[in-house]
Amino acid sequence: MQTVSTIVNLREAVDELRSRRSVALVPTMGALHDGHLTLMREAAKHADHVVASIFVNPRQFGPNEDLDAYPRQLAEDSAKLEGEGVALLWHPTVEAMYPQGYSTNVSVSGVSAGLCGGDRPGHFDGVATVVCKLFNQVRPDMAFFGEKDWQQLAVIRRMARDLDLSLPHVDAIHGVPTVREADGLAMSSRNAYLSPEEREAAGTLPRAMKEAIARIVEGQEVAPTLAMLEDELLGAGFASIDYAELRDADSVELLHANNGNARLFVAARIGKPRLIDNMAVV
Repeated sequence: MQTVSTIVNLREAVDELRSRRSVALVPTMGALHDGHLTLMREAAKHADHVVASIFVNPRQFGPNEDLDAYPRQLAEDSAKLEGEGVALLWHPTVEAMYPQGYSTNVSVSGVSAGLCGGDRPGHFDGVATVVCKLFNQVRPDMAFFGEKDWQQLAVIRRMARDLDLSLPHVDAIHGVPTVREADGLAMSSRNAYLSPEEREAAGTLPRAMKEAIARIVEGQEVAPTLAMLEDELLGAGFASIDYAELRDADSVELLHANNGNARLFVAARIGKPRLIDNMAVV
């Protein structure tokens, strides 16, 4: 009999006992685009089998958000996943995920504060809850998420660390770089809501972010640089800016100067959708 007394040794012992064939999970809400499929391809590089989930999670939508309008195209999504060689699609109903009388909530403080957490109260509780359930249901060796939702990734990693999750453990929760359109706009299911004119204007977002990052790296002050970024977006046709902030990449804490580990986070509204993006300050 083997006796272990640390989480690290426990993981090693359990991994040795499990089957040698590995499983990766890629959670999605469907309406798949090439950004999602890139996650599937990256997962396939690391695991023997890829499991994808499609579940439009009502607990992460606010009362005035687009739950009912969120695109649902299961047949098309299934064909895309099959084309990528995905081994299994997990597509639960709302009733299966949240049965009658469901009353448990996972809340991760700190990294969920501010940014999208500030603009969408309860959103990251819904994310943490559903991802925790998906991890327990699938029990993957590893999981893959897009870095476009950087704060979401930070919340999920903190949850995994704090709850001592082992399938997957925190080091096996991988971020995959944001997949972008030709003009740099981050791929998103919500881009489909943009009119042709709005879509052209939306390309200002990544370009203005790169310009702001270059100024910060040069040593220019952060506050006026971000104010200039906001003015450029509003001048290009964005209706409003929810936030344009410099934050630490790991803790997601607000920064007023470049600390060498910073990311620029922006959320801005144009037409119907709210577009988010983040980039490393390098």
